[in-house]
Amino acid sequence: MLSHPHEVFLEVAQRLSFTKAGQALFISQSAVSKQVKALEEHYKTGLFERLGGSVQLTPAGQKLYQKLLQAKQLQQELQQEMTELNPAFAPAVHLLLGASTTISLYVLPPVVAAYLRQHPQHQLSLKNRNSDNILKALLDHEIELGIIEGIHKVSNVTYTPLLSDEVVAVCAAANPLAGRVLTISDLLRIPLALREVGSGTLAVLEEALEQQHIKLAALPVRVRLGGTEALKNFVRVETTCLAFLPRQAVLKELASGELTEVKIKGLFLERKFNFIQRKGTENNGPYRDFLRFTQRYYSVLE
Repeated sequence: MLSHPHEVFLEVAQRLSFTKAGQALFISQSAVSKQVKALEEHYKTGLFERLGGSVQLTPAGQKLYQKLLQAKQLQQELQQEMTELNPAFAPAVHLLLGASTTISLYVLPPVVAAYLRQHPQHQLSLKNRNSDNILKALLDHEIELGIIEGIHKVSNVTYTPLLSDEVVAVCAAANPLAGRVLTISDLLRIPLALREVGSGTLAVLEEALEQQHIKLAALPVRVRLGGTEALKNFVRVETTCLAFLPRQAVLKELASGELTEVKIKGLFLERKFNFIQRKGTENNGPYRDFLRFTQRYYSVLE
């Protein structure tokens, strides 16, 4: 088992912040500093360089970080194998997950609630960022399992399909566009409200437009907003802009009439949600079980 000081060190090394590590571990910054200092005294060397308000790993700190990542992986594998040998061995499990905005807000909450009812000894932390940042968090070992909407895949990550969802064009009920059927060329003249760069929703729109030989830069984008909720709330009160949002995110607003779907001939936007894991970690027991639980949950609903 990794010692508490080593667990604290890992958190600081991943976040490069004593403050953020303390927040993640629910301990004070002074307690974090005390644990790191104890390790530095033990190894007789500095593990971090303090640079004003930020920190960086020293060569010794980098070496320790890499070895501890390997040790943590071995620890998780050992716990999994011991549980398989003796089901009575059920150590507390803390899952580190990350998901893009739509998934965090609209897809995962019922799954997480159902999963925790079946596994009351488990804990779960969920990072909510856009798809690019969730991928980065996975590669930086901040999370062990992610769910993203991205369409661009990298070679050292395993992708496992979960769900498909449609991205739809919507506007406020008072918008003159409400009830109209548009053509793709109309988008060159209509004010748009879009998600920020790195969003899976934006990536799907950009790829679909490129297939129609239209560059995203050619569109009259009035505003870019970070997050699905921010964009949805903006377009509800802005009566000139058209927005592209996941259908899952606007089901209630479409049903209530606050927002109206605007059909665009020849433009169908579908994105796929994928689990992501670093290659070599696919058989990590608790994460594998959560992945399969989520797949079963949504297969029953389909």
